[in-house]
Amino acid sequence: MRTILFLMSLLLSIGGYAGQKYEVKGKVTDATTKLALNAVVVTNVQTKESTSTDRDGNYRIEAEAGKTILEFSYLGYITQRVEVKRKSKVDVAMVQDNRTLDEVVVRGYTPKAKQSVVGSAQMVATLSGQVASLNIRRMAYVPDQNQESYQKIKENKFINPLKEPLSTFAADVDAASYSNVRRFINAGSLPDKDAVRVEEMINYFQYRVAGPKNGEPVNIVTELTKAPWNNAHQLMRVTLKAKDIPTDKLKASNLVFLIDVSGSMMGPGRLPLVKSSLKMLVDQLRDIDRVAIVTYAGSAGVKLESTSGSQKMKIKTAIDELEAGGSTAGAAGIKKAYEIARQNLVKGGNNRIILASDGDFNVGESDDESMEELIGKESKSGVFLTVLGYGMGNLKDSKMEILADKGHGNYAYIDNISEARKAMVTEFGGTLFTVAKDVKIQVEFNPNYVQAYRLVGYENRLLEAEDFNNDQKMGGDMGVGHMVTALYEIVPVGVSSTMVGTVDPLKYQQNSTKYIEVRGNGELATVKFRYKEPEGEKSKLQQQVVPTEVTDLNKVSEDLRFATAVAELGLLLRDSDFKQQANFDRLIARAKTAKGADDEGYRAEFIRMAENARDLSKTKL
Repeated sequence: MRTILFLMSLLLSIGGYAGQKYEVKGKVTDATTKLALNAVVVTNVQTKESTSTDRDGNYRIEAEAGKTILEFSYLGYITQRVEVKRKSKVDVAMVQDNRTLDEVVVRGYTPKAKQSVVGSAQMVATLSGQVASLNIRRMAYVPDQNQESYQKIKENKFINPLKEPLSTFAADVDAASYSNVRRFINAGSLPDKDAVRVEEMINYFQYRVAGPKNGEPVNIVTELTKAPWNNAHQLMRVTLKAKDIPTDKLKASNLVFLIDVSGSMMGPGRLPLVKSSLKMLVDQLRDIDRVAIVTYAGSAGVKLESTSGSQKMKIKTAIDELEAGGSTAGAAGIKKAYEIARQNLVKGGNNRIILASDGDFNVGESDDESMEELIGKESKSGVFLTVLGYGMGNLKDSKMEILADKGHGNYAYIDNISEARKAMVTEFGGTLFTVAKDVKIQVEFNPNYVQAYRLVGYENRLLEAEDFNNDQKMGGDMGVGHMVTALYEIVPVGVSSTMVGTVDPLKYQQNSTKYIEVRGNGELATVKFRYKEPEGEKSKLQQQVVPTEVTDLNKVSEDLRFATAVAELGLLLRDSDFKQQANFDRLIARAKTAKGADDEGYRAEFIRMAENARDLSKTKL
C-alpha cells in the first residue's frame, strides 16, 4: 500500500513539474557580424505561442518544464531549433542562408490536395515537373493566399489644374498595409499589388514634426523637392501632426474587446497573438478605465462584464481562457459590442470597441455593403471602432478597412509581437484616443506653376471637391500624436513629360489651355484642412500656403528623404504605371542616409525589408 501511495505521489509531482511555466529570455545576433537582429520570430514549438525580438535582439517567451523547443526564424537566415532544457537564458547566433540570392523557390502546383484543417485551409503543394537551370527547393505546405481579399486599387492619374484645380481626400492614418506587406516579404514572397497601399506605408512611420500651438489640435508642415524617380518632376509633402497629450491627462476609457474566436482564428499568428496583444494593452490601463470582453464564433456572448482597469489579473485571466472554434457571426458580435459599450458609456470620455479578427465573417450579415451599413448606423452612438487584423491565408483586408473607416477608427495589421507592442504600447494614445475626427484635406494648385499633379496613394479616400465643406460627409480620424503625410508628384509648367496626356482641340466650345495670370503668384498651392472635435458636429478650417521654392533632395529633411524611399518601394511593389525610373538600389541608399536616430528600429527594419524585396524581385518568375 505504501508503495502504491509513493508511486502515485511521485507521478503527481512529475505531472505538476511538467506543467510548471517559467520565462525564457535571451538575445539573437548575426553569427558573423555579432549585430543584434530585430523582428526575429521566436516560437514555442509545443504551445505555438510566438514572440519576436526587439531592436536590441532581445526576446522573452513562456516555456513549460520538461521538453520545450524554441524555433528561431528570420528571412535570409537558416531557421534554428533549440531545446531549452530548463534554461532561463538562451542566446542564439543565426547564420545567413547563402541560398537566398542564388536559389529560386519554385511553387509548381498539381491539383490541390487539401489537408483537413479546422478553420483555415492549407494547400499541399507538390512540384509537377522540372525547371531547367534552376536550383529548386521543394515547399511542403504553402498557405493558400487565394482566400485573402483586397480592394481593387485604380491608381490616381496626373490631373491638369486648369480642369481640376482641387484635390480632396479624407485624411487617414491607417498603416495596416505596411505590416501586411512586411509579412509577405518576411515569408519570402512579394505581396499582391492591391495589398500595397502606398499612403499607408508612408504613414507607418513617425516623423519629427512639431506639434500644434495656440490650442489647435493639428499642425501643418509642407516641403517641396525633386521627385527621386523623375528629376524633372517635383514632389510636395503635406504632413498633419496631431497634438500630444500625456497619458495621465487622457480621458477615462470605456473599452470593449470584441474578439473573434471562430475556427479561422486557430493557430499561431491568430488567437494566441491576439491574447498577447490585448494583454499588453491591459497593462497600459489606469484605474479609471474600464474593459468588457465580447466574443463571437457561431454566436456572440459576453465573456467579461465591464471591469475596472485596476483588476488587470481578472481581465488577463478572461483573455487567457479564450479558445477558437466554430463559424463566424461577426455582425452579431459587433451589435453586442456596441450594446455593451452604450450601457457603460462615459460622457466626454473615450468610448471605443477594439475588434480583433481576420475579418472572415460567414454567418448572418457578412458582405461588405451590409457591414458598412451596420457600422455606419452604430457609429452615431459616439462609440469609436479600432480594428486589429490578424492571420494569413484568409485575411479579409477589404472588409477590415471598411469597418475602421465607417466606425471612426483606425485599422492596423498585427503580424508579430513587435507590431503588437507598437500599436498597444508605443503608440497607445494614438491608437485609442481621438483628438480630431472627420479630417479632410483639400489642396488647390496654381496653374501658373503646376502643369499637372498626382496624389500618391489615397485612392480609397478620395472625395468630391464639394464634400470638403459638407459636414455630413465623413473624413478620417486622428489620434493623440498621430501624423498624416501625403505626397503629390508635380509636373512643373514648361516641362515635357510623357505622364501628361493631350487631347485634340474642342470643336463646339472654347479651348482653355493657356495659363493665365491669377492671384497667388509665388504660391505653388494652398493646403486647407477641416476637422471636428471628437464630440463635435461642426467643422473648423485651417490653411497654409506652399511657396514655389524647390529644395534639393539631399538638403530636405531626413523625414522627407525617408518618406520618398518608402513611397518608391511602394511604387515598385505595385509595379505602378507611374514608377518611371524608380530603383531599389537608389531608394535603399537614400533610406540609409535618412535613418536618423531610429530609437525603435523601424527605419532599419524598413531598409532590410527593401533589400529583401529587391532580392525577391530578381527571382520573380
